[in-house]
Amino acid sequence: MARPISEKHAKTFVGLLQTFLRELSAGSNDPAAVLPLAQLRVCRVLSGGPQSISVISRELSVSPSAVTQIADRLERARLVRRLAEGGDRRVRRLQLTERCQRMMRRHDEERIRRTAAALNELTPAARKEAAAVLKMLGLAAARSKNGDGETCGSGILKSKAVKALP
Repeated sequence: MARPISEKHAKTFVGLLQTFLRELSAGSNDPAAVLPLAQLRVCRVLSGGPQSISVISRELSVSPSAVTQIADRLERARLVRRLAEGGDRRVRRLQLTERCQRMMRRHDEERIRRTAAALNELTPAARKEAAAVLKMLGLAAARSKNGDGETCGSGILKSKAVKALP
């Protein structure tokens, strides 16, 4: 078994990941880059379709009141709207507005474009290696998150993306 990694080395990995993610948005035409991270995370969850506050709360591991506050800000910015669910007006779901859907599509397109540009600077072997390392880190993070050795089943981690890279 490998020797446990030091906190210093873990901080180095976190710093490298943060730098990479920051570079994906730096100086870009990404309209979502101006959103606070909490709002962007809620919009990301809603990209899959309307969701209740409680579902978003569980997905992001934050309190329902925090999601409500974020939703209020997003609603004032005309990025989300509240929908009544069924006949009960007290139960609400959040949905992205058309404007926000366009913004999230542009956000995804910009990140993909910038990632492709970065990957084009690597050799095919280095791209495969980077993808394999990211997949391993994702699986390890899922196991450590659950604490029981079981992965959370993220679709991206189950994908065949590593094999598909040129």
